[in-house]
Amino acid sequence: MTQQNIVFSEKALELQAKAREIADTYVRPAAAKFDKAQEYNYDAARAVAEAGLFRTFIPEEYGGYGAGVLALALVAEELAKADSGFGVAFAVNALGSFPIILGGTEEQKKHWLPQVAAGEKFVAFCLSEKFAGSDAGGLSVRAFEDGDDYVICGEKKWTTNGGVADIYSVFCVTDPTSKSRRISALVVEKGTPGFEVKKVEDKMGIRCVPVVETHFDHVRVPKANLIGGRPGVGFKHAMMTLDYARPGVAAQAVGACQGALDLANVYSNRRQQFGVPISKHEMVQKMMADMAMKTEAARQLVYAAAAGIDAVGPCPVNSKMAAMAKCFATDMAMEVATDAVQVFGGYGFMEDYPIAKFFRDAKILQIYEGTNQIQRLVIARHLVRECSELDHLQEYIPTEVQEPYLEEGEAAQKA
Repeated sequence: MTQQNIVFSEKALELQAKAREIADTYVRPAAAKFDKAQEYNYDAARAVAEAGLFRTFIPEEYGGYGAGVLALALVAEELAKADSGFGVAFAVNALGSFPIILGGTEEQKKHWLPQVAAGEKFVAFCLSEKFAGSDAGGLSVRAFEDGDDYVICGEKKWTTNGGVADIYSVFCVTDPTSKSRRISALVVEKGTPGFEVKKVEDKMGIRCVPVVETHFDHVRVPKANLIGGRPGVGFKHAMMTLDYARPGVAAQAVGACQGALDLANVYSNRRQQFGVPISKHEMVQKMMADMAMKTEAARQLVYAAAAGIDAVGPCPVNSKMAAMAKCFATDMAMEVATDAVQVFGGYGFMEDYPIAKFFRDAKILQIYEGTNQIQRLVIARHLVRECSELDHLQEYIPTEVQEPYLEEGEAAQKA
């Protein structure tokens, strides 16, 4: 596997510093308020826009900085360190934009991306359905041609940023007779007749960003909104998008790890038991050390995955690395948050303190943008494919197991 150097550009570090300032000023102080009210933090979003952070992931020719996935990871990490929910609210705009960035026509990029870069319009990604989550190829929402338009019918589930977003990247079945070219992606704008946000989910965590059902009742959009300008390439665009976006999710997890670790560190050095701070007790020290190691290991894997995408773009190695980063970092977020609650003891179980929110927010990281079970399948399949590159190791394998597995019929034929 080719290793990529992790190099932080001056622009990436500048954006990270701006994100940290916004997190300290607008995000962390208001996190509990917006979590309890289940409301979007528009003040923080405006500050993000004014600081140019939405320009991070948009190419320069369309009004962005073209700073890359690694810079996106740095920004998402800083915001999530203060509030995992707001980290999602920021990063989902990249998720919704990537189909246009990676697969859109020149006209589509010029029309929509400058508005996203300026923070004038928010974006959402509509892929999941009630019966199509991990099975992204099993979509049922239909879009059929009618003159110069496509007409969309059906409903999407778990649309993050729904209602807040102005632009929706919607994945639909345009050719139900085809297995390989059945899915296409269309841009639907807020306010289009027949497009409606229905159920707003009552969530366990990330409560400051809306997750909704989006309904399409004969929604008519022009063919110019077909991402890429041709049908049947939507599944490819979705998979490429997820490869680019997963380091961002993983970075949110790193931020959550660090945020929970920092709180636990301060608490353990203030809380006294048996006459000394609990940080002096060996069992607490072990927990804190493990939390710190898990956080740093996740961070380095995330940065490596992001740097690989910036250097090479979509390829099998980077697909595997993105899955590894997403899976490992989000598992670590759950573990670190759990241990942080334990360090806080009874206080950790109370909603009076933010550590409980870190725990609630961490769980969804293991689920959305591909469950961690799916990530492990992705990783394992890449490993099987890579086995062909390891033929030089066959001499170290017992000869009894070197015969490829054959079904009974095939074995009989060979005999």
